[in-house]
Amino acid sequence: MAVTDTLINTLFDGRYRILRKLGAGGMANVYLAEDEELGRRVAIKILNDRYANDELFIERFRREAKSAAGLSHPNIVSIYDRGQAEGTYYIAMEVIEGRSLKELILTRGPLPIAHAIAYALEILDALRFAHRHGIIHRDVKPHNILIGGERLKVTDFGIARAGASQMTEAGSIMGTAQYLSPEQARGAPVTASSDLYSVGIVLYEMLTGKVPFSGDSAIEIAMKHLNELPRPPSKIRPEVPPELDHVVLRALAKAPEDRYQTAEEFADDLRRVEAGLPIAPETSEGVTALLAAPMGTIGGTTQVLPGDATQVAPPRPDPARRPPPPYRPGYGYEEPPPKRRRWAPWLLVALLLAAAGFAGWYVFTKIQDQLAANATVAVPNVVGLREQLAKQKLEGQGLVPRVERAASTERDKGIVLDQRPDGGARVQSGDEVTIIVSTGVPQVAVPRVVGMDYAAAVDALNEANLQAKRKNVFSEKPPGQVVAQDPPPGKTVDEGTTVLLNVSKGAKTVAVPDVLQQTQDSATAELQAAGFQVQVVQAPSDTTPEGLVSAQSPDPGTQAEKGSTVTITVSTGPSTTTVPNVVGKDKNEAKKELEDAGFKVDMQEVPVSDPTQNNVVQDQDPAGGSDAQKGSTVTIFVGKF
Repeated sequence: MAVTDTLINTLFDGRYRILRKLGAGGMANVYLAEDEELGRRVAIKILNDRYANDELFIERFRREAKSAAGLSHPNIVSIYDRGQAEGTYYIAMEVIEGRSLKELILTRGPLPIAHAIAYALEILDALRFAHRHGIIHRDVKPHNILIGGERLKVTDFGIARAGASQMTEAGSIMGTAQYLSPEQARGAPVTASSDLYSVGIVLYEMLTGKVPFSGDSAIEIAMKHLNELPRPPSKIRPEVPPELDHVVLRALAKAPEDRYQTAEEFADDLRRVEAGLPIAPETSEGVTALLAAPMGTIGGTTQVLPGDATQVAPPRPDPARRPPPPYRPGYGYEEPPPKRRRWAPWLLVALLLAAAGFAGWYVFTKIQDQLAANATVAVPNVVGLREQLAKQKLEGQGLVPRVERAASTERDKGIVLDQRPDGGARVQSGDEVTIIVSTGVPQVAVPRVVGMDYAAAVDALNEANLQAKRKNVFSEKPPGQVVAQDPPPGKTVDEGTTVLLNVSKGAKTVAVPDVLQQTQDSATAELQAAGFQVQVVQAPSDTTPEGLVSAQSPDPGTQAEKGSTVTITVSTGPSTTTVPNVVGKDKNEAKKELEDAGFKVDMQEVPVSDPTQNNVVQDQDPAGGSDAQKGSTVTIFVGKF
C-alpha cells in the first residue's frame, strides 16, 4: 500500500484512526491519529513506502523506536507502540501540541537570554538521561526539539546509537551539517561530547538567531566545523554576557576533550550564568587559552598558503599604546597655613537643634499613632477580585489582609470568593480582614474502573463526582466490560470531568473466506491471514480429488470472530468397497451385481470347449473379495463356445 494522504479517515493497523497529516520528513510521514483501543490521541510516524524495502532505512527506523522506547523522561517524547502494518513500518508516539524550536527561532528571531538558557537546560536534562542509558542522539538540532505545554521535548532518535559509534554507511556521515561535531564531520567515533557540541550550536542559534557556521554545501560547512572558530555570540548580540560567551565557546571546542564531558557539567555552568555567579575556572581558563592560540583568533582573515593549506590568520595587532607621561610635581611658592577656627560652640548649637527636632518628631508621631488607633475605616468590598489586587486595596485602607483558601465551583482559581468582615463594615485601622481565595474547582482522584461492567463503572465515577462517556470498541473481553479509560486511574482532575470509557462490544467479526477446492496449504494460509485458527480433518470424497478441500465449517461467507477456528476437510479420494465375486455366474447376472456395487463393467469373451460354459464368467479383474474404489472398472471374462 502506498503511504499517502489516502490514509486520512482510515483505520491503520486495525487500531489507529488517521485524522490528519502533521508533517513529512526525509524518510517518514507523521499523522495525528486516535488510538481506538485506549481512547487517546497519538502521533503515528509511518515509513515512506519507497523505503519500506530498504534494509538500511528499516534498521534506522527500528533503531529510533528502540532507542526512544527505552527512555522514559519528561523531556523526551514518549514512544507508545511500534510495529509493521500494510506493507510498511510505523511508530506510535506522544502528541506534542506546539511547534519546533527551529520554527520558533525563524518566526521570532533570537530568544530572550533567560529563555535560551532555560531551553538549553531542558535539552541537557534529556541528553543527560539518554547518555546515562548509553544512548547518543547524534542529530541534536532545533528541528528535533518540540515546544508545547509546560515542557520542551527532544525527539527523533532515528540515528541514535548505544555507545560510541562511527558512520552508519560507507562514505556517508549521519547528522545535519550545520549541527555536526568536528568528529562527525571527520567520520571519527562519536561520544556524548558530540551531542554537547550540537547543543552548543543550538544555544548559539537561540542567542543570535543564526548558526555559527554556514555555507553553500554540506562539505563547506563541515570544513568550517573542522577549521574555523565561531565568533562569540556577544559579537553578534552585545547584551550576551561574557560568561555565557565562554560557556558557548567551550561547548564548541574542536577537540572533544576540551569541551564539557557531561551534560551535568554543561548545565552547572549555565545555572551559574543564570544566577549571576562565576563560571567554572576550567571553562574560563580553557576558553582564554583557546582564544589565545593561533587558531583561536576571532575575526581573522583566510589566507591560501603553499600546499593548498587554508589557515586563519590573526588580525593585525593594535599599535602599541604610548603610556601616559609620569607625574611630576609642579613648581611655585607655598601658601601660608590657614588660620585655626574654634568649632566647639558651633558643635554644641548643632547638637541642641538636633535634640529639639527629634523630640518634636517623637511627640508628633505619638499623637498621630493615637489618632490613627482611634480612627475607623470602611472595609472595601474585594469579593470577585484577584488575590493580589484585593490585598493591595485592603492595605491601602490601612487594613491587614489574612488569606484563607477554599475550593469553589463558582470562582476561578485566585479569585476572592468571600471576606470577613463584609465590604462596607467599619473597623479600626490596622485590623485584620480575612479573605477566602478560590483554589479552583475541587479536585478528585480518578478511580480505576477497567475490568468493571459499564453500569458499575458509571456508578463508581458518579460517586467520585465524575462523568462517564461511553465508546464501544472491538475487544476479546466480554461485551459490556470496560477495557480502557482516560484519564488513567489515580490522576487528579477537576470534579465534573468526563472520563472516556472504552467498552467492549465483543471480538471483531469477519467473513470466512471460501477455500473449497484449494490445497490444504493454500487454504490454511488464506484462513490464517484472515485471522482464523485452522483445524484439518481428512475424509474420502467421490467428487473432490485427493488433497483438495472438500468441505469447510463455518461455511464460506459466514461472519465469525477473529481468532475462532475454521475446520476444513481434505479429500483422501473416492471411498473403496469390496469387489463382488462373480466367477461362474451368468454374464448378465454378474454385470448387474457389479453395477449395483458401484462399479463399471468391461465384458470380454474367451473361447471355451464346454458348451455349458457359454455366457458364463470364467474370470474377473480385480478378483472378487479385493477392495477397489467405487466407480472404477471391473473386467469380466465371459466364455464363448
